[in-house]
Amino acid sequence: MFHHRHGCGWPFLLLLLLLLGFPFDESSLLRGEAAAAGSHRVVLYPESATVSSIVSSKYRTAFHFQPPKNWINDPNGPLYYKGLYHLFYQYNPGSVVPGNKTWAHSVSTDLVNWLRLETALDRTEPYDAKGCWSGSVTVLADGRPAILYTGADDVKNQAQCIAFPSNSSDPYLREWTKPSSNPVIRPDGPGLNPRQFRDPTTGWTGPDGQWRIAVGAELDGYSAALLYKSEDFVSWSRVDHPLYSSNSSTMWECPDFFAALPGNTSGLDLSAAIPNGAKHVLKMSLDSCDKYMVGVYDLEADKFVPDNFVDDRRLWLRIDYGNYFASKSFFDAKKGRRIIWGWANESDSSSDDAAKGWAGIQAIPRTVWLDSDGNQLLQWPVEEIESLRRNEISHQGIELKKGDMFEIEGTDTLQADVEIEFEPGTMDEADAFDPSWLLDTEKHCREADASAPGGLGPFGLVVLASDDMEEHTAVHFRVYKSKHKHVILMCSDLRRSSLRSGLYTPAYGGFFEFDIEKERKISLRTLIDRSAVESFGGGGRVCIMARVYPVALVDDRGARMYAFNNGMTTVMVSQLKAWSMRRAHMNVKKG
Repeated sequence: MFHHRHGCGWPFLLLLLLLLGFPFDESSLLRGEAAAAGSHRVVLYPESATVSSIVSSKYRTAFHFQPPKNWINDPNGPLYYKGLYHLFYQYNPGSVVPGNKTWAHSVSTDLVNWLRLETALDRTEPYDAKGCWSGSVTVLADGRPAILYTGADDVKNQAQCIAFPSNSSDPYLREWTKPSSNPVIRPDGPGLNPRQFRDPTTGWTGPDGQWRIAVGAELDGYSAALLYKSEDFVSWSRVDHPLYSSNSSTMWECPDFFAALPGNTSGLDLSAAIPNGAKHVLKMSLDSCDKYMVGVYDLEADKFVPDNFVDDRRLWLRIDYGNYFASKSFFDAKKGRRIIWGWANESDSSSDDAAKGWAGIQAIPRTVWLDSDGNQLLQWPVEEIESLRRNEISHQGIELKKGDMFEIEGTDTLQADVEIEFEPGTMDEADAFDPSWLLDTEKHCREADASAPGGLGPFGLVVLASDDMEEHTAVHFRVYKSKHKHVILMCSDLRRSSLRSGLYTPAYGGFFEFDIEKERKISLRTLIDRSAVESFGGGGRVCIMARVYPVALVDDRGARMYAFNNGMTTVMVSQLKAWSMRRAHMNVKKG
């Protein structure tokens, strides 16, 4: 059941007070340094009262991928093989901090429920003594999968190494063998930094029939995706030019390279012939996020050529505008789609992680495709996640005037899947768009937050809210008008998500163009999974993954959820659906 509250009743007044800054003092905000590469900063807020310990199983997610304990990070080598989905991932088997990386291994029949298997790759050789770092799996022409991964030696010099299944007829791929030819690619040649040379991509075949891969590297002080060729996937030679390089940064981690047909949700297998009209996507991890370019793969020149070159990397497109890093995609041969995985770090402190005994999850696997204009990627949770839905509630035609809140009841607000369509009554009051906002969307989300009325917006969802509204996370939209189209800002504001100190609580945000006159409805889907809030705006144009730690969750004080509007223009919720989400079978140990 839903309760509709009009105007400035006490819940919304309290919400506004808290969104405006009470009880926290923003001037006392302190930032710490990142604990590890790819990790997020720590923000310290003064606690308003004594809070319960963060050491609680209630913060463990119910349907996001995570092992029972210890540190995880990058997803590695996902594939579909002999009826099973495989996910390898970076794992420290003895600690909750980065280090001693191995390739842990889990399998699934549905991308939702997972069995935990034996470690696939461990630190057994001098060339990987300091870790079996990230890489990919490629299925060769004979149907045999091959792992390419980065090995780090005692001084952390990096090289690319290969492993094959000991028994390729085993659908579980439980044992892997490292041949004596390792390492198969060393950081040889001018301009290479041996400590910045890692994360080989999935292989693809060129018009000459030879295999190709890209490796993230620092080349002459700049970032590059180096190109290598091989006839047998074992003996590799470096091509005399990179697949692509840029002087805007010094190193790209975790490159990913794949083809996509504009407007087609089906995926393409890079080892097969790529149809005419296909575009290519080059993704790289830097600046604690994943960015990408859309362009063409020039077969004659053996180079990636972006459609639009933007020198300022702050303006590059992102896979996700929140807590999401080191993503890796694969072609799902079972359903003919491309799926992308990404890592979400904890946003508490390393001492909190040590006390909890676990750190890191994977975001929900997403189907990824190119929009009809061929300009940007769209993403949506894989359809299998809907198998966890239960107790659907639905409502239509909710009118939200300025200051209105609509409480969503009848669902498990700690484990929920919510889909909402917002329909503005008029576009006349939309504020003008300032392109300079694109340079720092988080700053603009802090300034244009849910408490600041605009012409059209903010409107959206408040999730994981305590009864007194001292804790809540706001996911919301704001519509602007530019010269030719409307531009929508989507924010996921964590600044009031918890009363705990020592948390990183930013206001994440991203912009996307939207033809509102044609589409009319602005969609929001948010998956709430205890300490994870994962949102998809505008049909997957902007995705924001977030980690939150509400005290109310541990104290069993429940959580409330609202649709709201605080803009001058009335907004109609044409459709609202919500489901409670069952707990997945997560990394059950296989005997």
